[in-house]
Amino acid sequence: MSCFWNNRLKNLSPYIPGEQTKDRQFIKLNTNENPYPPSPLVYEAIKKSVNEELRLYPDPECTEFRQAVAGRFGVEPRQVFAGNGSDEILGFAFGAFFESERESPEVLFPDITYSFYPVYAGLWNIPVRKIPLCDDFCININDYMIPSGGVILPNPNAPTGIALPLDDIFSLAEYLKKQNKVLIIDEAYIAFGASASVQTAIPHINKYPNLLVVHTLSKSASLAGLRTGFAVGSIELIEGLRRIRDSFNSYTLDRLALAGASAAVSDIAYYDEVNRRVIATRERVSITLKSFGFYVLPSSANFVFIKPPNIGGASGASGASGAAFAAALRDRGILVRHFNKERISDFLRVSIGTDQEMDCFLDVCKEIII
Repeated sequence: MSCFWNNRLKNLSPYIPGEQTKDRQFIKLNTNENPYPPSPLVYEAIKKSVNEELRLYPDPECTEFRQAVAGRFGVEPRQVFAGNGSDEILGFAFGAFFESERESPEVLFPDITYSFYPVYAGLWNIPVRKIPLCDDFCININDYMIPSGGVILPNPNAPTGIALPLDDIFSLAEYLKKQNKVLIIDEAYIAFGASASVQTAIPHINKYPNLLVVHTLSKSASLAGLRTGFAVGSIELIEGLRRIRDSFNSYTLDRLALAGASAAVSDIAYYDEVNRRVIATRERVSITLKSFGFYVLPSSANFVFIKPPNIGGASGASGASGAAFAAALRDRGILVRHFNKERISDFLRVSIGTDQEMDCFLDVCKEIII
């Protein structure tokens, strides 16, 4: 605490990102990065952009990138907002669409979900209500059919990886539309769905003017280091995001990021193949972990959410402690994510790496539990 901080700053509980180590080599399965490289077209586009025009400000409208997104999803460019990663866009959305007056109706999101949501709510002084997940960690959409200040849901959810069918999302959007409230669907992991029911809601935005769909290129496009995301929604929602952005910084994306992101969005074939490989590895790893005695939630993301079996011995991971198992993995050179939170403290979130990395992870798991 500092005497120079205002009350808002004193009361904030900032988001804590996954560990990024510098002192030793690890197999990193803790931050949901894509294990495969970006499209070759991304490298080409960035190289072409390294020229004297770097002395000029980038396009504040992000025109090329928004046109690329619009072309891919069959919407109008003016229905697309570009941001410095989906986190920035989500932060803008909280400020644009959810009320912060003390007596405002509460914004709803799950009790187990992306841990940045309560941070945004605290930053903007937005009252919230956390809706408990079901015993099987699924979202019951009927729990959100109540008067509220709006709803935000990840689909698939994080850190569970469990997805909602589109019909549930549409039912909630219709309900909230009658209240003039916004539904934000955070689709950071939608590209890793393996069934027809796990699909993006973007093609349906014209039917639901209160539906905002947010994407990141960090996971599905292997561009976590480029910090680019986008949102798709009605023109009035996009204008709301623009008003918040332009009250902070009109130049949120630099020239290199815009060039690389535009190329990535356009190379559908490359990323479809990359992400099919991630899905196949996820399914294989899930089956193997179950055979070891792990409790594995059904995942539609590029990670699995698992509970270690009851174990003992000299491994240092006695019982079913998620923290102890994560520590045992770290001692053996593998990083995973542990959330020390109610209901999930015995679980680990494990990002899907290459087949070689996941084989090593499985071998180490087997070693620990024996």
